Amino acid sequence: MKFDTMLIHGGEGEKKPANSLNNPIFMTSTFTFDNLQHAEQTFSFETDDYVYTRGNNPTLKILEKKLALLEGGSDSVAFSSGMAAISSSLFSLLKPGDEILAHRVLYGSSYNLIKNILTQYGINCRFIDLTETDNLQTQLDSKSKIIYFETPSNPDLSIIDIEAVSNIARDAGIKVLVDNTFATPCFQRPLKLGADVVVHSATKYLSGHGDVLGGIVIAREQEYIDKLKFNYLTEFGGVLSPFNAWLILRGLKTLALRMRQQQDNAVKLAEFLDAHPEVDQVFYPGLDTHKNQEIAEKQMTGTGAMLAFEPVGGREAAVRIVESLELIKLAVSLGDVETLIEYPFAMTHRDYSAKEVKEIGISPELIRISVGLEDVLDVIEDLNKALK
Repeated sequence: MKFDTMLIHGGEGEKKPANSLNNPIFMTSTFTFDNLQHAEQTFSFETDDYVYTRGNNPTLKILEKKLALLEGGSDSVAFSSGMAAISSSLFSLLKPGDEILAHRVLYGSSYNLIKNILTQYGINCRFIDLTETDNLQTQLDSKSKIIYFETPSNPDLSIIDIEAVSNIARDAGIKVLVDNTFATPCFQRPLKLGADVVVHSATKYLSGHGDVLGGIVIAREQEYIDKLKFNYLTEFGGVLSPFNAWLILRGLKTLALRMRQQQDNAVKLAEFLDAHPEVDQVFYPGLDTHKNQEIAEKQMTGTGAMLAFEPVGGREAAVRIVESLELIKLAVSLGDVETLIEYPFAMTHRDYSAKEVKEIGISPELIRISVGLEDVLDVIEDLNKALK
């Protein structure tokens, strides 16, 4: 079954109730038993029946099976948000005394979780530049248990060589977790490149319409998925609503179409910005000027719809630009059909100190754009007016 077909039909299983074309939404918190023997069989996993939606639900199960199929994993676990997925997966793989190595540029909440929250539980963290893998082996020691990164990274669109990192980590007995939110399985499949676990904010491209929160964790090992679901999802309680799961399933049907068109728009917008006299630098994996373009070409089948740029004139110019737009909306989040712009220094990445921002190379004038499905000429016109 080809990828576009899997988005619509993959993981659907047996015939749907009442011959419905779309999956029903099982909006129920609990499930009933015929008798105590039936209950015992269900609690003991001797049947595929359900107990309580905090542990399992038919609508969620379809979503989990579909995402596992799309990413090439054994199974997945659906969570109430991307951060619920990230935090639960990290807590499930780390214990006091362990160390996590993370790429130095991350989404602000992921950075805060790793730097300020995990450390309260005796888990050490180190932020390193994973775009340079030559010296990665020397960075590892007996306490290193997890390598965590996004690629492309948020917000500077850095590209990290998943296969190279995974090979080094495997030799050292270290797990690799990759946030694949920007690329989606349409354009990148980290498990196929050697990663152990993939996380998504399903709020973004998988849903695609800005109307739902959700997160997904996909892994190559079924044993780990069972541990994550029944020891962490159920006990931490970050379960996804069946209605939200249904919305994500609906969004997945058009994921490939949306990603291809949004990418086409992003390429045109990146080329426009790259040639504009009021733009100092553009960060987009599809441009020849991107420092890791060769790695992107090797591990991705598309370069996505996220880009960033630095205007001439520094921080004051950046503020003027994001406040002068009419069509493009100033907002956090990404992956919606609308083009969204944000100023990371004051929004999603405000948890980084001024010193840290300087050290990792996120400039105070960096602007991030999530390119939508509007006619790209209208998007370009809006940005051109703001730049002027």
